[in-house]
Amino acid sequence: MVSERGSSQPKEVDTRTLTVAYAGGEERRGPVTMGQANMIRCVLRDEPAHINIHDVWPAPPGIRLDAAVDALRALAVRHEGLRTTFPHAPGAAPGEQVVAASGEFTVTVLDHAELPEEPARYAESLALRARDERFHLDRDFPLRISLVTVDGAPVFVALAASHAVADISALAVLKEEWLALLTGETLPPQSALTPLDLAAEESTPAGLRKSGASLRYWERIIRTGPQAMFAEPGAEGAEVHAPQLTLRSRRGARALALVTERTGGLPATVLLTAWCALLAHRTGQDACVAAVPTSNRYTPRLVRSVNTLSQDALLSLDVRVPTFDALLRTAWGAALNSYRHSQFDAVALWEMIGRTTFERGSHFARDVVFNDVSSLPPSLPSTLDAAARGENAPRPDLEISRGPGQVLPARVLTFVHEIDPLLRLGMWVDPALFPHDEAEGFLVGLVRLLEAAAVADVPLAALTEVTGVRPVERGADWERVDGCWVSPPCVAATLSRVLDGLPVHVTSDAPRTGGSAEGDAEHGLTAFIASGGSPLTPEGAHAALMDALPGRPGVLAPRRYVIVQDPPAEADRSSAWGRQQILLEGTGRDRRM
Repeated sequence: MVSERGSSQPKEVDTRTLTVAYAGGEERRGPVTMGQANMIRCVLRDEPAHINIHDVWPAPPGIRLDAAVDALRALAVRHEGLRTTFPHAPGAAPGEQVVAASGEFTVTVLDHAELPEEPARYAESLALRARDERFHLDRDFPLRISLVTVDGAPVFVALAASHAVADISALAVLKEEWLALLTGETLPPQSALTPLDLAAEESTPAGLRKSGASLRYWERIIRTGPQAMFAEPGAEGAEVHAPQLTLRSRRGARALALVTERTGGLPATVLLTAWCALLAHRTGQDACVAAVPTSNRYTPRLVRSVNTLSQDALLSLDVRVPTFDALLRTAWGAALNSYRHSQFDAVALWEMIGRTTFERGSHFARDVVFNDVSSLPPSLPSTLDAAARGENAPRPDLEISRGPGQVLPARVLTFVHEIDPLLRLGMWVDPALFPHDEAEGFLVGLVRLLEAAAVADVPLAALTEVTGVRPVERGADWERVDGCWVSPPCVAATLSRVLDGLPVHVTSDAPRTGGSAEGDAEHGLTAFIASGGSPLTPEGAHAALMDALPGRPGVLAPRRYVIVQDPPAEADRSSAWGRQQILLEGTGRDRRM
């Protein structure tokens, strides 16, 4: 029997496995694409349930089992991505892909005398369960397929896919073509760019220049922007178990349409602007820095490519403008700039991030993610919601529901599923930062901001009154240093801990400006460390602190380490530390230690 997630169990299931052979392709090999390398890194690092993707395809009425299987076979022959594996040595990330000319895959047939009361949710649970098992990159067919049948007649395909081979847009292409084959259509000749062809383009001088420009764009943000949006009391740990919230709002959709009409902005840009404005307001930041995954399907040859093209765009939107309309005018250019720089060599990107953060003394936290998938075909949840409520069911003005939580390496993850006729968002938030009422209040505040902006321009200084969302309170020991919110006492405590309890005092030369980032880029921290005669160096202190930075967004490494023999004896040690005899001092950034 199958472990269900939110659906009843079928009474009787006859399970068998079909081995499906395919042939007629062309054997090829070559380097991996940038998108593949990016996802392979995640596949090797993350839990399979978190990185694998899934989909459910309803079968047209009256089709035969052999027709459904033949259509799946045709897709394998048609798309090189489905015939691709990634050979690699144990412990190494693959850098090559191999396309097979022929091969085989399996299909699990689950035949039922009668389906559960909610058959689509049952199929969804099968697909979710299939995500739990890791794909072996060097040998596995990248789709794990179950065919749900009733008395031998197909009803659903439930599948999980390796993210190294396909993204959500690629699954949408496969679904569309599978349905077309079942209805007797002849698919047009394949014109989409194959992964190997894309890899060849990426290795040309033009492709390398594009990747290099992306890395420079990312480096500028990582070197100068906040190291984490949520640098505040309570933000701890690299992963959080976040509950799911779902907003369904007719009011939100109507307000979004009116803002679009009033300002002339695109709906997606208006929503992104409102979300960024509210998030920056809540976090007390002068810029909203967020990972904004993008499909990278900008040309006709990539639109229908079965490949993993999606990569992160890194958005940095400066909110130091007076009004919502002024922010909206800059948001489109900022978003476009981020999308333009979302194709990159992932290995080179993370090497750059490691080098840049070591030099800055920061840790890049992908703690905020905004993923707008509203332009994709309707997802199964929206189909299920519509079916459950009925075609003519009233749409809620504003409804927030809660779902199961999951562990995420982010503090706020937002999915935009639908913008018309409902605004439907899924959001996961760190409960340590957003208690129950505040999490729901953020979504309500987003709708209120759209409603206010629908009738007039909104001063950003009035966001608390307009939305009900208040900025975080950090306390007097927090300062803006080098574009980041930092707690110097926390820096001192962390540095002392990693140095086996040596006394540490941290000072800041940043002026207390009430949270503005103006001018703080030239200021930094100085750490005084009483070594007690131990062979401590600035390089050793910096390396030890950098290892402790993940999960501590309020800790930024000092720009200067001063090693003294003993701590001062005076009661007022803050000023006395600077009068101690200096044994060694430096930035600690010399990697040749």
